[in-house]
Amino acid sequence: MSHAPRTAEEVRRRRTFAIISHPDAGKTTLTEKLLLFSGAIQIAGSVKARKASRHATSDWMEIEKQRGISVASSVMQMQYREHVINLLDTPGHKDFSEDTYRVLTAVDSALMVIDAANGVEAQTRRLIEVCRQRDTPIITFVNKMDREVRDPLDILDEVERELGMPCVPMTWPVGQGKSFGGIINLRTQAMTVFESGSERRPQDFESIPVSDRATLQARFGSEFDTAMDSMELATGASPAFDREAFLAGKQTPVFFGSGVNNFGVMEVLDALVDLAPSPKARTSALNGVTKDVQPEDDAFSGVVFKVQANMDANHRDRIAFVRVASGQYQPGMKLKVQRTAKELRPTSVVTFMSQRREAVEEAYAGDIVGFTTHGGVQLGDTITDGSVALQYTGLPFFAPELFMTVVLKNPLRTKQLQQGLAQLGEEGAIQVFKPEMGGNMLLGAVGQLQFEVVQHRLKSEYDADVRLEGCQYTGARWITADTPAELKAFCDAYPQRLARDAADTLAYLCTSPYDVRLAQERFPKIHFHPLREHAGLALEQH
Repeated sequence: MSHAPRTAEEVRRRRTFAIISHPDAGKTTLTEKLLLFSGAIQIAGSVKARKASRHATSDWMEIEKQRGISVASSVMQMQYREHVINLLDTPGHKDFSEDTYRVLTAVDSALMVIDAANGVEAQTRRLIEVCRQRDTPIITFVNKMDREVRDPLDILDEVERELGMPCVPMTWPVGQGKSFGGIINLRTQAMTVFESGSERRPQDFESIPVSDRATLQARFGSEFDTAMDSMELATGASPAFDREAFLAGKQTPVFFGSGVNNFGVMEVLDALVDLAPSPKARTSALNGVTKDVQPEDDAFSGVVFKVQANMDANHRDRIAFVRVASGQYQPGMKLKVQRTAKELRPTSVVTFMSQRREAVEEAYAGDIVGFTTHGGVQLGDTITDGSVALQYTGLPFFAPELFMTVVLKNPLRTKQLQQGLAQLGEEGAIQVFKPEMGGNMLLGAVGQLQFEVVQHRLKSEYDADVRLEGCQYTGARWITADTPAELKAFCDAYPQRLARDAADTLAYLCTSPYDVRLAQERFPKIHFHPLREHAGLALEQH
């Protein structure tokens, strides 16, 4: 029987977004306030307060406890104004890995948090690039307006430069730091008056219409006049808000506030419901057939965007995080992994309701479901109910910038090392390269922390004690050619430089930025790719 009308209605209610920011821009605080205002948690501070007792679920990995950072990105679901909001956190630490990038493939929009004193920082830039590649709509929240910060016009200029798209202010700050008076809401033409304190609820803030200019000038003096002037400059210089342009990733609505004081957060939550998109069609490419799968289609399907292994030390299990792409998931459904055509029998299936894992009752497109399995699932795998054959595209692997050689301390543990590297490579914890000429395996990473995590896990989970040594490589490019003859000529010319990754895709290893340029000049018909999709599928032509 068809659930189409019900499914379509559920899909319309979904908003799935990721928060992206530089470390310390106030992301955790904002996440907590969004959960608080949606009623998902009762008291602010509970996210942090529960950190200690929650080690097992959130910072489950030993190394995380040692370093006190969340390497594992978390998923939270909340309900607000008849909508189901799925919030995915991206690890903000400077040593983050590709996990962060892949989380962005599972969302329909992003909320960018910027520290008003620091503007757009390095970490945020890389995340912006991924959003730009996918034309992900971005909502911008300028945080910490109650501190001494930069001029709002300067911040807008910088955001426009970094994002490469115009900003459209939705709220505008009056004053800053000690004299921060509040924000003017351009949609309602009213000023919400700032008061500090983390206990306040949205309804507790006083609101004064902008038309009551005398009152506002009497209370805020020159700060109000200055704000009105700069607001006119800002709106004069920016286009009017255009939802189509926003959805196409061509402009960003900007909000100002102070997360720690619960201030300006409600406007962001409302914008997510009013402006951000519900789940869209996703592209499947299988055996040369490309088609768009609609979220309200009957058949259940989803894509694995993250695999977290050994969350329980006693069991070799892993959780596959699946973004539902179409249909409805129900407990007890038969599931099939497209790549292997095998049935997937999860030992448990969970959804992530504000810090608690709950057995899933039902899930629709946009929702994130965790399947606990004993392997057989890789990053980028498409999971269906078996009624349709699909293979979703768009899960990126980035060419590593850091390389280490793996040296096993005890040569008798080779089998354990190979098994460990195969599984960690499958999970996307690290990229593993096997040189064509033989010799030690190479590990490639995007962030330094990945090496430490892998070394730690090889020892604790696979009993393979390894030493990681530096090597001469500084980059890699996946290679393809128009004809087998051209590929062979290239391989004969650079035998020492070739390696195969976990998906058996051929890669060329570089020792300097000039290597690729020189090789490209010598072999103009070879294509060098900085990005590959899951399991050696379509590569982006660059």
